[in-house]
Amino acid sequence: MSRTENLQVLNALDVAKSQLYHFTAIIITGMGFFTDAYDLFSISIVTKLLGRLYYTQPGFPKPGTLPPNVSDSSMLFFGWLGDKLGRKKVYGVTLLLMIACALAQGLSFGHSPKGVISTLCFFRFWLGFGIGGDYPLSATIMSEYANKKTRGAFIAAVFAMQGFGILTGGIVALAVSAIFNNRWKAPPYDVDPVASLPPQSDYIWRIILMFGAIPAAMTYYWRMQMPETARYTALVAKDARQAALDMSSVLQVEIEAEQDVVDRVTQQQYGLFSKEFLRRHGVHLFGCSMCWLLLDIGYYSQNLFQKDVFSSIGWLPAANTMSAPEEVYKVARAQTLIALCGLIPGYWFTVATIDYIGRFVIQLMGFFFMSVFMFALALPYNHWKRKSNRHSFLAMYSLTFFFANFGPNSTTFIVPAEIFPARLRSTCHGIAAASGKVGAMIGTFGFLYLAESEHIKLDDRGYSRGIGVKNTLIILASINAFGMLFTFLVPEAKGKSLEEWEGEDELTVETIEE
Repeated sequence: MSRTENLQVLNALDVAKSQLYHFTAIIITGMGFFTDAYDLFSISIVTKLLGRLYYTQPGFPKPGTLPPNVSDSSMLFFGWLGDKLGRKKVYGVTLLLMIACALAQGLSFGHSPKGVISTLCFFRFWLGFGIGGDYPLSATIMSEYANKKTRGAFIAAVFAMQGFGILTGGIVALAVSAIFNNRWKAPPYDVDPVASLPPQSDYIWRIILMFGAIPAAMTYYWRMQMPETARYTALVAKDARQAALDMSSVLQVEIEAEQDVVDRVTQQQYGLFSKEFLRRHGVHLFGCSMCWLLLDIGYYSQNLFQKDVFSSIGWLPAANTMSAPEEVYKVARAQTLIALCGLIPGYWFTVATIDYIGRFVIQLMGFFFMSVFMFALALPYNHWKRKSNRHSFLAMYSLTFFFANFGPNSTTFIVPAEIFPARLRSTCHGIAAASGKVGAMIGTFGFLYLAESEHIKLDDRGYSRGIGVKNTLIILASINAFGMLFTFLVPEAKGKSLEEWEGEDELTVETIEE
């Protein structure tokens, strides 16, 4: 009679109980995300200080402007490289790049302010390149190590380390700015513009940015000790013996090397640009990419909007009433509170529930409530501007971050690591992630343009002709509503093996038993 025989090494991974190696993998891959978040979000804390130091106009400081992150191109490049050379090899390269550039950005130099900022931008460019490469590799490695029952929670836990990275960035900035402010007490800007910016202020941003190299350096050794994932070794490198050896060691069970099975199931494989891929996964890739793009338009615009929210409730007084170190302290304090109240709880609600209620429900719910709360902020906007309502505004604003993370900000990272073939998994995740960064650029430049038009474009009577914050929020709420629609193009991966999506029993062979 005939029966279907699964490849033993992958079946062992799918049914393995949660054990130490799972949690070790979460920490090792998650520390990459911790570092990513620290590096990406710490720059927002020191941007105002950079503006005071290097871009000061007569009479008032103007924040400096840094170039957009280039992580979209690196996600494509390192995602493709991870499928070609292996997850482990490329994973080490991205981390080394992050360590080197995190240190180098703090050593930015130049004969003029323009030279310092140009050097900083150069190192931030390559830092962003390394960070972008870490996205698809971290997701792919964790998905290929996890069992199918708790895979969603494990990948979500890796992504949730981003929240701790943001929190740590705020805490480090609080400590450094407080030390410098107490050691070199400076008067507010409106009291003494020169003394409000002591020469030692230049050390503040350098120390904060360079600290990001520490967690990455601590992770490198353990990252290099991780064996290559069995799915890459067996299905892409086609080395059944090495896959069995690696997973026998990890799982502490005896696994047979089935080279004949591997040879048969890898004979007919289609490529990324084939009609077969388009038929099987074209809609899935389009759906994942569009959801990530729409999410990041709103999410990055929200981050830019933070300074207005903080100022409206008195967390950030006018810049000319503070010294430079004091301003860094108050910006860091505001970011730390938002991370504690909105970001981190959202991440871990996803970890706790994703394998019970599924990716689809969480993503649909997240887009829905982000849209609802943004409409609720925008439509009665004048009501929220009253002083007595500002803290209610902040609470509702924090809920948009909560449902971003207990929603599409987590699921758009998780799903692309689960639904594509092993040989294309990292590449497809990189394509979806790069689409998100296109959305981030649209959100960043679009919001800046709209905000600038609100203050600059005046009609003959002196009234603003810009679109304004209220209408910007309405646009972002509408974008989130479109995210709900594209969510229906993304399949549910809860409880399924990574190989079930092929639909052609690619990892099975028919055997005859007499």
